[in-house]
Amino acid sequence: MTDIEIARKVKLKKIGLIAKNLGIKKDEINLYGDYKCKVDNKVYDRIKENQNGKLILVSAISPTPLGEGKTTMSIAIADGLRKIGKKSILALREPSLGPVFGIKGGATGGGMAQVAPMEDINLHFTGDIHAITAANNLLSSMIDNHIYFGNQLCFDKVVWKRCLDLNDRQLRVVNTGLSDDDRIVSRIDGFDISVASEIMAILCLSTDIVDLKRRIGNIIVGYKKNGEAIFARDLKAEGSMAVLLKDAIKPNLVQTLEHTPAFIHGGPFANIAHGCNSIIATRMALKLGDYVITEAGFGADLGCEKFLDIKCRKLGVIPDCVVLVATVKALKYHGGVGKEHIFEKNLEALALGMDNLLKHVNNIKKFGLNVIVAINKYDKDSDEELSYLEEFLLSNGISTSVVSGWSSGGEGAIDIANKIVNLSNNKKTFNYMYNLEDNIKEKITKIAKNIYYAQGVVFSDTALKEIKHIEKIGFANLPICFAKTQYSFSDDPKLLDCRAKYNIKVRNVEIKNGAEFIVVLTGKIMTMPGLPKEPCAEKIDIDSEGNILGLS
Repeated sequence: MTDIEIARKVKLKKIGLIAKNLGIKKDEINLYGDYKCKVDNKVYDRIKENQNGKLILVSAISPTPLGEGKTTMSIAIADGLRKIGKKSILALREPSLGPVFGIKGGATGGGMAQVAPMEDINLHFTGDIHAITAANNLLSSMIDNHIYFGNQLCFDKVVWKRCLDLNDRQLRVVNTGLSDDDRIVSRIDGFDISVASEIMAILCLSTDIVDLKRRIGNIIVGYKKNGEAIFARDLKAEGSMAVLLKDAIKPNLVQTLEHTPAFIHGGPFANIAHGCNSIIATRMALKLGDYVITEAGFGADLGCEKFLDIKCRKLGVIPDCVVLVATVKALKYHGGVGKEHIFEKNLEALALGMDNLLKHVNNIKKFGLNVIVAINKYDKDSDEELSYLEEFLLSNGISTSVVSGWSSGGEGAIDIANKIVNLSNNKKTFNYMYNLEDNIKEKITKIAKNIYYAQGVVFSDTALKEIKHIEKIGFANLPICFAKTQYSFSDDPKLLDCRAKYNIKVRNVEIKNGAEFIVVLTGKIMTMPGLPKEPCAEKIDIDSEGNILGLS
């Protein structure tokens, strides 16, 4: 049975009841049908004196191209905590249409561990990403309109890109302004995918509408000939952009198949942006629940590092426990087995793949946090491989649990739920990976050496020039956001051997002044992905009765 068929068989509760059971009042929600709603941000003002619940962060080892089930694991853990009598809440990201129609498919979990209604969440949901796209492109049109009517701000260089929430490599670089109108200034432009846009990052890092508007105004959209920055506020764009985002900034509330409440809000890519859901949703969940399960995209090198070094600085809260998701198939993949053979029994490859797992565990411990490895069990995993993995972890003093959330939902996560409760009470001594006062190159180098295990960093001339420029205009004290392949600790997606020696190659650095971080572009990472040879879009369909088919 497919994920969508499983989801359709479950009778969901009305979302108003889910909200009521959380302590959210009827006049504090805006219904989007029977099973999803927006929660007004005034809820936080009412409950902000409540004690915070425990924050549980879910991360993973380096994934295979098909992912390792972090969202499925997060959902199963939240359901498992409810099974043992804990008031748990999920705080997850919204799926992007790019992966839905690309290679990974949807992002609502799988099997018996799903958030629902999965079709709505995976597709247009409540329109948040469309609003982000519109706000982004409104700013683009205002820039070009300003130049058309005389360029009083003296734009010499435009650095703001348009965006679209689909994978379309053809739009990475485009030539705009090619109509017959003599006053239109043609220029080279480009598109990012919407979830990698600065507007998405701003929405997820803002604390309220006032902060959102302030950040939008601080976006650097271009430069004058003398290098002076031009901001979105110089175009008087922040007000109208904030209007487009007035509903998008409100968290979305849905439920799991077992009726555990789930805030799903914001969806920045973790290999390009900071990879975690909104501060507003996480902060609200912490005041409403005893345990908040949230996710940082991809591995404990990419999403987890950025969650801790970027989001936690703004949130003012650190995780009480980190769950590191590992699969037998991914460990064999990183042990040298091609993806077409990852479900074949291979203890030798599994043993070689342990280097990847240990480095991710090590990364979490470097921050001073408690960690447990969740083994996401697949039906094709052999008992011998699972036993080997469990014994290896226990012999290395690493807490672990085999989780069968896909097949059994919360019931398959009771063991890890109990272990998380115990582990989250342990003391922790938290350390950031760098100080904001470090210079840009120092911050990049600390991450590259300590988190990615690189020997050093090689900066291109373009990157060095941009670093010098950012320091000159006074924005060097911002956090760092690595844009890097998720498949390897290095910047080469094909270099899976953790014992290899390599440098991280930084090809460019970009200031995201509204988001308040500096993006470091490494290797060949692209901010507008392309579709694979056989995209999921070829399998998705709709029948004569309106049922969606092939969505997973």
